[in-house]
Amino acid sequence: MKVPWPVRSVIAGTAGTAALSLAYVVERKLRPRHHGPLDYDDSLVPGQIVASIMHLPHVTAREDRDLGWALRWSYGSAFGLWHGILRRRFGEPRASLIFFGTLMSATLTLFPVLGRTPPPSKWAPDVRATCLLTHAAYVGAVAAVDDQVGRLGR
Repeated sequence: MKVPWPVRSVIAGTAGTAALSLAYVVERKLRPRHHGPLDYDDSLVPGQIVASIMHLPHVTAREDRDLGWALRWSYGSAFGLWHGILRRRFGEPRASLIFFGTLMSATLTLFPVLGRTPPPSKWAPDVRATCLLTHAAYVGAVAAVDDQVGRLGR
């Protein structure tokens, strides 16, 4: 059975989100002395952005974390659709390069604007590296799963 591209792309986006989450787990294992968030995606900031947009008063840190996880898994899955559109239009590897550029542009602009973080030029080098590598893991997984699920039913 051939899987329609939108379904395939959402599945790929979900796999990418899992890869991004796993990248944080691996980095924590490699950096056992580091305490706290590894970058802004790994912090309470995404949940705080959601709470702010939804005008939720008095949100606890735990609720910020939960909102951040909900945001990560929803937009991470849905962003797979953008990759699917790019893949149909440009093919690989251009689709993944454009996709990575989109993600990084959004991350590097939306955190300072909506999350009131410092501009990326002020982020610590390890925070910038984590941000780049976790998003690269996301993009790589999205592309690989999109390709493999697309082969089903052929």
